[in-house]
Amino acid sequence: MTSGMTPSTSYGHICWVYDDPAALDRAAHRFLTAGLAAGERLWYIAAGPAEPVVAKLSATPALRDALAHGSLEVVSLDDTYRTGAVVDGPAQVRAYAAATEAALAAGHRGLRVVAEATPLVRTPDQLDAFTRYEHLVDRYMRARPFRAMCAYDRREIDGRAVAELACLHPETNATEAPFQLFAWDAAGNRAGLTGELDEAGEELFVTALERADLRPADGRLVLEAPGLRFVDHRALLRLSEYARRRDFSVLLRSPHPAAARLAALLDLPGLTVEVTR
Repeated sequence: MTSGMTPSTSYGHICWVYDDPAALDRAAHRFLTAGLAAGERLWYIAAGPAEPVVAKLSATPALRDALAHGSLEVVSLDDTYRTGAVVDGPAQVRAYAAATEAALAAGHRGLRVVAEATPLVRTPDQLDAFTRYEHLVDRYMRARPFRAMCAYDRREIDGRAVAELACLHPETNATEAPFQLFAWDAAGNRAGLTGELDEAGEELFVTALERADLRPADGRLVLEAPGLRFVDHRALLRLSEYARRRDFSVLLRSPHPAAARLAALLDLPGLTVEVTR
């Protein structure tokens, strides 16, 4: 898991990238077992036949019991998403919201999902739509008790696609993403940043900002960055350009005085860096 997580980032939206199915099995079992202990309804959304997944889950006694009692279900990816098409982000968030409310009505404390989502991001159009959806559902998770582990097979998608997906989750095991941009609240006018913003991630940062479609309040977008370890002048320039194109201002709140000094030196319109403690 990416290091440097703050309490505000740990709300249960994980990008898990794998090239060994056994490693995914272990991670999924841990994630689902934690949800079982929390009293949540559990889904495993399988990209293939359900039977092999059920057999693997049944190797963990607590999950075997949950399958028998119906608190854990193995659900088909085709029944949850339209796998041959481009995801409709708002509609998919509404579907998960309805499932979460149904779980609450049934006496559970929320809904927790492991989704093997690789078939949903194979084409450029699918990837673009799904990364936008990832940030939308991230906002929803800030408001309601829905948690998800989004699993992607590194053997089937390239490193750039992995980075584009991983950088829009608050938590990930992927080394391809140098930073994470994620929801700080449900409204979307504040976002969080962790990791490092440098030359290597400049293009990725621009793409992430566009896909997140962040929404300012009263003409200002706030980026909370207590876990941002480094930011260079390129990232600050990109933030200033982003603010100018969208006709609002950006406030970057970071614990690093160097970032504030650099922003003051560059005198970037629309961008303020505030040093936090």
